[in-house]
Amino acid sequence: MKMAAVRLVRSCSLTAGRLICVHHTKSCSSARFVKSKYLSISDKSAFKFSHQHRLFRTSAITNGQIVQFKLSDIGEGITEVTVKEWYVKEGDSVSQFDSICEVQSDKASVTITSRYDGVIRRLYYNLDEIAYVGKPLVDIETDALKDVTSEEDVVETPAVSHEEQTHQEIKGHKTLATPAVRRLAMENNIKLSEVVGTGKDNRILKEDILNYLAKQTGAILPPSPKSEIIPPLPKSETAPAAPKDKGTKIPIPISKPIVFSGKDKTEAVTGFHKAMVKTMTAALKIPHFGYCDEVDLTQLVQLREELKPVAQARGVKLSFMPFFIKAASLGLLHYPILNASVDENCQNITYKASHNIGVAMDTEQGLTVPNVKNVQVCSVFEIASELNRLLTLGSANQLGTNDLTGGTFTLSNIGTIGGTYAKPVILPPEVAIGALGKIQVLPRFNGKGEVFKAQIMNVSWSADHRIIDGATMARFSNLWKSYLENPASMLLDLK
Repeated sequence: MKMAAVRLVRSCSLTAGRLICVHHTKSCSSARFVKSKYLSISDKSAFKFSHQHRLFRTSAITNGQIVQFKLSDIGEGITEVTVKEWYVKEGDSVSQFDSICEVQSDKASVTITSRYDGVIRRLYYNLDEIAYVGKPLVDIETDALKDVTSEEDVVETPAVSHEEQTHQEIKGHKTLATPAVRRLAMENNIKLSEVVGTGKDNRILKEDILNYLAKQTGAILPPSPKSEIIPPLPKSETAPAAPKDKGTKIPIPISKPIVFSGKDKTEAVTGFHKAMVKTMTAALKIPHFGYCDEVDLTQLVQLREELKPVAQARGVKLSFMPFFIKAASLGLLHYPILNASVDENCQNITYKASHNIGVAMDTEQGLTVPNVKNVQVCSVFEIASELNRLLTLGSANQLGTNDLTGGTFTLSNIGTIGGTYAKPVILPPEVAIGALGKIQVLPRFNGKGEVFKAQIMNVSWSADHRIIDGATMARFSNLWKSYLENPASMLLDLK
């Protein structure tokens, strides 16, 4: 009878309107109860539904939706990267733009940040494993239905296609901080947005975190502990030696075979080493020729000592390298063939308008060659400032793709490590490179035949002999040398 009554009520038509049945769902532990009520609607416009909409049941759920967070295209044709560091683990909660991990390609390091708010449920890779573009990186459980509550009528609309996207942040964008600084902030529950960065472009440094922490706690950070040095006892306080018995013989120790348990280890070539394999393999196809000379830097050493306090007052560390780079740029204006490139078949030469001079840099990850862009329009101070930035990023393994690409000429300051002469290898598609030795104090003769103390540096050039002859390289080297031996002469050609 009840079912008949329900059918009768549902099928009847009222003069003022019609009845619509709306189902409600309640969630109660493991049991689910459904109740119905009837609404009388007198005006059709008050309850508009298109033919694509329908009513459906909803219930409160405790588990969210698992989203596969995929590694998106980094650019530059990169298809695989190496996972260098995880900033999260399974079970950690993350918000949008939180750092998830750091990956390294053969060109640059990239920090991957979260696109979603949720909980990390799975990490697909271990440290130093290869991750592929387009493949899942982590699983994130999101609160997809957090806005849907029980006891509520919900109108289901047609599904809208949504292409899953990943979000990643290359070093240098948004809040600028190294992974070590971010980790230090996270360990001390410090929000980076509350810290004022004192580095270039408001970069947050380790000192900024420590100063912020000291202000919050009012404590002074203790210095790092040093090992205690115990002075040796005076001879008078040393224990008396035991009397030797002349009758006893000293036993001869029996030699035992040395047991060594070490094993060979094989590991894959990855990161910057992998890039060096490709570059140096291509460089072997270039016929190199070398040219060496020595440069008297006595006047430049004096000039730098005078300018160091001025640069330091402006927040820049001034080394010799900015002078070497600027002098090379002035020389390239006279010999543009050295700032050129050739195609694979050596049929066409492209003369580069910009002087993007690379600087070989020794890092923990291997050899990297970032470059200073547009040196021809930069002052010595601007070059020094840019070098400071590149050195800071290089030591933190945060050099971006833009910093590592587009070079047209290279200088390698091997002298900071040691050595006088070298045989540098050209970086394709460039056609020339220079290696700078260490500065030595050596005796030399002046014009009067008198011996004086000179600051001598050796330079070694390599050039592509297919398009550059020895005379061109020698003339360029002589001009570059004259700028450095008489720094004031650079003022005549500065623009």
